[in-house]
Amino acid sequence: MLSKPSGIPRQSGCYLFRNEHDTIIYVGKALSLQQRLSSYFQRGDALTFKTQALMHEAASVEWIVTPNELDALILENELIKQNQPRYNMRLKDDKSFPYVAIDTRVDFPAPFITRSKHIKGVRYFGPFVDVRALRVTMDEMHQAFPLRSCTTHKFNYHQRIGRPCLLYDIGKCSGPCVKAIDAEGYQDLVAAWARFFEGDVRQLRALLQQQMIIASQNKHYEAAAKARDGLAALERAASAQSVVLDDHSNLDVIAVDTDGGRAAVVRFRVRFGRIIGRSVQLIDRSMDEDDAEIVEGVLPDLYPDAQSVPPVVVVANDLVALSLLRRYLSGLRSKNVDVVAPQRGRRRRVLELATNDAKAVIERDSLRRQSDHNVRSRALQELGGALGLDQPPFRIECFDMSHLQGTNYVGSMVVFEDAIAKKSDYRHFNVKEILGNDDVGAMEEVVRRRLSYWGEDQASTKFRRPDLIIIDGGLPQLHAAQKAAASLALDGVEFAALAKREELLYRPGSSTPITLERGSESLYLVQRIRDEAHRFAITFHRSKRAKSMVASSLAGVAGLGPARRERLLLQFGSLDGLRRATLGELESLAWLPNGVARSLYDHLQAPVEPRPTKGSPHDE
Repeated sequence: MLSKPSGIPRQSGCYLFRNEHDTIIYVGKALSLQQRLSSYFQRGDALTFKTQALMHEAASVEWIVTPNELDALILENELIKQNQPRYNMRLKDDKSFPYVAIDTRVDFPAPFITRSKHIKGVRYFGPFVDVRALRVTMDEMHQAFPLRSCTTHKFNYHQRIGRPCLLYDIGKCSGPCVKAIDAEGYQDLVAAWARFFEGDVRQLRALLQQQMIIASQNKHYEAAAKARDGLAALERAASAQSVVLDDHSNLDVIAVDTDGGRAAVVRFRVRFGRIIGRSVQLIDRSMDEDDAEIVEGVLPDLYPDAQSVPPVVVVANDLVALSLLRRYLSGLRSKNVDVVAPQRGRRRRVLELATNDAKAVIERDSLRRQSDHNVRSRALQELGGALGLDQPPFRIECFDMSHLQGTNYVGSMVVFEDAIAKKSDYRHFNVKEILGNDDVGAMEEVVRRRLSYWGEDQASTKFRRPDLIIIDGGLPQLHAAQKAAASLALDGVEFAALAKREELLYRPGSSTPITLERGSESLYLVQRIRDEAHRFAITFHRSKRAKSMVASSLAGVAGLGPARRERLLLQFGSLDGLRRATLGELESLAWLPNGVARSLYDHLQAPVEPRPTKGSPHDE
C-alpha cells in the first residue's frame, strides 16, 4: 500500500494518484494539499470503499500547487477531461466551465454563454467559475455596449416587420434589426466586448460608477443598488486568474530550478488560455551547467514532434537569449516560434507558478530519497561497492575548508548516519597552526584533531568512529588526511576525496578516479553530503569573519575587551548599529563605564581613511 509522502505543501492545488503503470487514476483538488492528502493515509476501516480501492491500486501521488482554490478547481477539471481517471466520477457528466462566445462569422453576432467545445470562427472568453456573476456582468455589458441578445429567429422576425423589441426601447440593444446601427458601428461594440473580457474593464467600471453616483444623487436608490451590484459582479468576473489566461493564448511555459546536483525542468501546456498539461524532467547535473545548458539537454524530450510545439514559449530572462531553443522549435514546427520573457502581467504569474512547481519537484524528490529506507540503503551499498569498502558506510563524515585570502581559516565536519544528516554531531574547527593560504596544511590539522578522538571510549563521546571520511578536495587533500592518520599511528581509517567540479572520487593508493554512475543514488548522496559540508563551513567562516571585522574596528579602545564587544553587538545588532548609537545611549549602559563609553563614541565617530583593495574578496 502507498505510504504517505513527506513534504506535502500547505497551499491549495491539485493532486494526482498514479498506479504502477504510471497511469493517472484519480485527480482531486484541495484548499490545503497537506490536510486533504493526509486524509487518504488513515486506517483502512476509516476510509470509504472507493477510497480503499483507490489506495490499494495507487503506487504514487504527486501534486501541483496553485495560487488559490478557484485555480485548483479549473485545473482539476482540465486534468480530469485530459486524462479520464477511472476513480473520478465527475467525468461522466463531463462538467465544463462557462465561456462567453461571440460568433464572428455573422455581421451582427449576439454574445452568449456556452459550455460546449470550441468552434472555429467563434471567439471565446473565459472560462469563468461564478456563472451567476457572469450573467449579471453580461446584463450590465448589454447596458454599456448594447449588442443584441435575441435568437436568430427573433432577429429575423423583427427585421421582417421593421419594428424593434423591448430591449431596444430600454437601451439594452442597439437595434441592428431595424438598421438603427450599421455593421461598422456594431463591430465597434463587439470590439469593446472583446477588450473587456480580455482584461480592459476600465471603461465599463467608470460607466457603472457614474451610474451609481448619478442614481444616488437623484435618490434613485434601487437603480444605485443595481449599479453597485453590477460593479461588484464585474470585479468578480474580471478577477485575474494565473492558472487560466483570458487572452486564449496557445503557449508553453518552461521553468527551471536547480539545487546542488539536481535540476528540474517543468513545462506547462497552455491551450485556449488554460493549463491542460504539465511535464517534468528531473535531471542530475554532471558539473555546473546553467539553466540554458540544462534546457538544451532536454529539448528532444520536451518536444518530440511538431504537434507539440506552440507558437509562443514563455521562459525566464536567462533563457530568452537561448538561440538554440528558438531555432530548434521553429525548425520542428516549420514556423517561427516566439520565445519571450514577460516582466509583468498574467504570463509572468504563470511563469512564477511553473518556477515554484519546479522548486517543489526537487524538494519532493529530495525528501522522498531521504525518507525512503530502501533508497538510502541502495545509495550506501552502491557507494561502498564503488569505493571497495568491506561493508556499506553507515556513518560518513565529510570535511571542508573555508577562508578569505588565507585569513580566518575554518574547517567543518558534517556527519551522515544511514544517509541522513546528524546535525548534533556537526563540528567547527578554527585552524590554529597554519598561517597563510595553505588548504592542504589546514586540512591535515583539522583531520588530525578530529582523529585524536579515534582511540577514546566510543561510549562516552559523540565522536564515534566513522565508516568513511570524505575529504572535499583532490589528491593533495587526500594525502594530507592520510598523513594526519599516520601521525597518530591509526590504521583502518577509510578515506575518499571528492573533487569539487568533476565530482570524481579518489581513494588512497591510486591516482585513478572513481566515477559514480550519473543519476545514481550514491552520487546524489555524495553530492548532498558535499554541499552540506560546504554550507556549514561557509556559514561559520562568515560569522567568524564578521566578528574579526568588529574586533579590528574596535581595536585601540581602552577598556573594551572581547566580553564587552560581544555585549555591544548583542545590544546594537551590528557594527553599523553601534556607529549610529549616540553618546547618551552608550553612557546609559550600566555595565559600560562612562569613560569607556566616551572613548568608544569618539573612536566610532572619527573619520576612517579608505584603504585601497586589490580585488573583491570571495569565499573559497
